Amino acid sequence: MPATTWSAPRHILPALALAAAVLALGALGAQRELPAARMAPAAGASAPGPHEAVELARKLDRLAPRGVYVTIDAVENRLQVRRGATVLREAVCSSGTGSVLEDPRSGRRWVFDTPRGARTVLEKRRDPVWTRPEWSYVESGEPLPARWSDRIDDASLGDFALYLGDGYMIHGTLYQRYLGRNVTHGCVRLGDDDLAYVYRTVPVGATVLIY
Repeated sequence: MPATTWSAPRHILPALALAAAVLALGALGAQRELPAARMAPAAGASAPGPHEAVELARKLDRLAPRGVYVTIDAVENRLQVRRGATVLREAVCSSGTGSVLEDPRSGRRWVFDTPRGARTVLEKRRDPVWTRPEWSYVESGEPLPARWSDRIDDASLGDFALYLGDGYMIHGTLYQRYLGRNVTHGCVRLGDDDLAYVYRTVPVGATVLIY
């Protein structure tokens, strides 16, 4: 990153990161890619001064979702529950590996990444169950079960799940020692206490910003 004579004070960095995410989202399209909030300025661009940076953060903060919402930094594996500029809770999470799996028989490929952009909490469930998809059997080397009911897994998702669409969820994990790492197939995992808080606090219809 180019050298500069000024760096943003630590207390406004979260606002700037959120502002960058909100600005990149535009109309909050569900599938729009978010650039990394920590991107270097374009060549020849000068870094904003302290007054400009604070004013930018204030202006863009007004674009943030109203009410309670969630931000997920899928690089640093940090989840925040926010109301406006106030952070209600910060948690260590796990997100997608970005790895690719290919079925040698069919040639079908899956990319295990957590999608960047804006999503909405479509549904919340207590004691959720997971229906294992095809890639789970390809990955483990197991044959597909003959009966659909044999795909049901009622243990892996933890006590609660928030559904974000397209199979993506915020849910629990059996492997809490791996929190903070990019180890998932695209979902966002939380520890038990943090998951319970998110389930209680974040309503259906809340915005989830992933960057």
